[in-house]
Amino acid sequence: MKYNKLIKNSIAVSEIGFGAWQLGKSTDWKSMTDNEAIELVHKALDLGINFFDTAPNYGLGTSEERLGKALCNYDRSKIVINTKFGHSEKGELNFSSDIIKQSLDGSLKRLKTEYVDSLIIHNPPFEYLDGNKNDHYEILEKLKEEGKIRAYGASLDTYKEMKTFITTTNCEVIEAFYNIIHQDAAKAFNLTKEKNIGIIVKIPLDSGWLSGKYNEQSSFDDIRNRWSKEDIIIRAGLVNQIKKLIPGDYDLAQTAISFCLANNAVSTVIPGIKNNDQLLKNIESANKAISNELVYKLEKFYQEEIEKLNLPW
Repeated sequence: MKYNKLIKNSIAVSEIGFGAWQLGKSTDWKSMTDNEAIELVHKALDLGINFFDTAPNYGLGTSEERLGKALCNYDRSKIVINTKFGHSEKGELNFSSDIIKQSLDGSLKRLKTEYVDSLIIHNPPFEYLDGNKNDHYEILEKLKEEGKIRAYGASLDTYKEMKTFITTTNCEVIEAFYNIIHQDAAKAFNLTKEKNIGIIVKIPLDSGWLSGKYNEQSSFDDIRNRWSKEDIIIRAGLVNQIKKLIPGDYDLAQTAISFCLANNAVSTVIPGIKNNDQLLKNIESANKAISNELVYKLEKFYQEEIEKLNLPW
């Protein structure tokens, strides 16, 4: 496992992180039991993963709770935890600065820890990103002084969002929506490197499309039902074209993760993990670096064929 710097006051993080959304209880799919979730986290630790990403609304608080139980007997100084603010443990949206401390205190209690390495605002509306117009960042700075967080940032999807946020706040970390099909965020990566801002890559498999298991006949009855039939047909066609660019002995999902890691602005990638097989496959991706030539082909394909489509996430 390779480790990269993410936050200046925390240890280096594993380049394959643990996206803990699927640790939580859910009515949308057959979720894990408490013991299965804890065992999966322990397996990840044994394999060298030390970065964990969660949020209050993941499983309505149960992702944080299960992660807290799993980590409670490990050396906290060797683990990096990122959680979020804005989507509550009750599933409600509230980005008011008045409840940042309340939200964080709830997360700390569920996680059984005295601090988190980073607290990020969870996909906020654009008007909250300007540090000159919001008092959120004064509060976050005070939380750093109090030792409850070591850094703060935001989970963002576009270059426009990232540029505004980076240039008006003292953020140190951004969770960026970046994968083969969505590369707009990469336009801000040179700026993040200049500012020493760590990048966590979210949704590296494009909500499952880059796993290769969906096609134009696929339908969804969970959060992915946001896609229209036309969206599904377009994405299926793009994935088929991407497969043609990838050598025949390459696995699509592992190539998608390796593509993200090929950008030196990226500190860690957080694919979702449901079981040991997915965990092992994600880790193997880090040992299967793709060539600069293939990175160039995938970037060019995005620029020429995908960017103009303005695909919904």
